[in-house]
Amino acid sequence: MQTLLCGSLAYDTIMVFPDRFKNHILPEKIHMLSVAFLVPDMRREWGGTAGNIAYNLKLLGGDPMIMATVGEDFGPYATRLDHLQISRQYIRQIPETFTAQAFITTDLDDNQITAFHPGAMNFSHLNHVSDAAGTRYGIIAPDGRDGMLQHAQEFLQAGIPYLFDPGQGLPMLSGEEILNFLNGASYFAVNDYEAELLVEKTKKSLSELASHVEAAIVTRGAEGSTIFTEGTEIAIPPVAPEAIVDPTGCGDAYRAGLLFGLSQGWSWAKTGRLASLMGSIKIASRGGQNHTPSRAQLEQKFKAAFGESLF
Repeated sequence: MQTLLCGSLAYDTIMVFPDRFKNHILPEKIHMLSVAFLVPDMRREWGGTAGNIAYNLKLLGGDPMIMATVGEDFGPYATRLDHLQISRQYIRQIPETFTAQAFITTDLDDNQITAFHPGAMNFSHLNHVSDAAGTRYGIIAPDGRDGMLQHAQEFLQAGIPYLFDPGQGLPMLSGEEILNFLNGASYFAVNDYEAELLVEKTKKSLSELASHVEAAIVTRGAEGSTIFTEGTEIAIPPVAPEAIVDPTGCGDAYRAGLLFGLSQGWSWAKTGRLASLMGSIKIASRGGQNHTPSRAQLEQKFKAAFGESLF
């Protein structure tokens, strides 16, 4: 069942600071911040919200279709998608631009400082949902602002249920625009910090915001997550990871679990548990797309964590 992923494709340069930011940032000097972190560990990874979600959906046996804009440096990523058998049909290359680039510094407490160059992502509005025939579900993940707004209207006009995942795109959206997204979306997913930002920007409580959609999902890292649906709250327990290596892409892995569960018609409880497992598996490896569990291993891990079969 085809799932259309409207979001970014990016190259992630990830640097690990072998200490804690709080030990080097003086609270009383935050207004004149000038810091430098020595990062002996640096690597370049495949990334972007749409790329990460597609990778995880493919692991689960889903049918992801990426809708994104990329730059002239996209060649290596294109080769990778072909190797993974993930379609590039709705990926548009923009001349004289770079593919989006994220520069992420992570400390030992999994805090992150990110610099992001959008590049070709700013042209995401050149893609149209109507071009992707046969779409059953969709997601609007962080992307170019105009593209996010346009794709929301196009999903609504096409009658395609979509998951609104504002993520790092929240700061560029007004409260009114967020409410317009929620009025058209079937579901939204945010982490606990983003949930607070939604409340602040819209001047509405989380329960009020949840009433706009069929389900609202709030993740809380190691504390698990909560799904608000039909006036009830479903607590989704965390899955203890084999190791805590890198949080980059954990949210995307979680969202892939949500989209796969939706495509299978599962209950929200089971869907949330799969999402929780996917985030746990991802955090044990570096980068957003280097974990390689087989479907048999996913089945085994799910049964060990929740006492029920996955597939």
